[in-house]
Amino acid sequence: MDWNLDKKRPICPQICEQLCILIASGRLHAGERLLSVREVALDAGVTPNTVQKSFEQLEEKGVIFSRRGSGWYVSEDTDIARRLLDDLILRKTRGFIHDMKTLGLSGDKLINAVKENLYE
Repeated sequence: MDWNLDKKRPICPQICEQLCILIASGRLHAGERLLSVREVALDAGVTPNTVQKSFEQLEEKGVIFSRRGSGWYVSEDTDIARRLLDDLILRKTRGFIHDMKTLGLSGDKLINAVKENLYE
């Protein structure tokens, strides 16, 4: 997997976000076994502790679950990942709109700025 991690942001939430994207998009399926904590850490270039923390946070939310001695698996309820992703999209969109309004853009100017830069 290509982990696009932004070093300017905390890594743990980014791992959670990217796993939710994989589940919500259907690239990871209900009941599917995830790579081990060590494998994800090596693949992503982060510490195993960071991955473990990310997995535990996703487990608390019901996105994944662990089987002792067997590993981590995608929850049967993949809608949880979709809802978390929808919430993230909404928060980021609201943050973007707030930032643009602070810069003096609103309404048509904001829409035009998005359209002009959407496919660059």
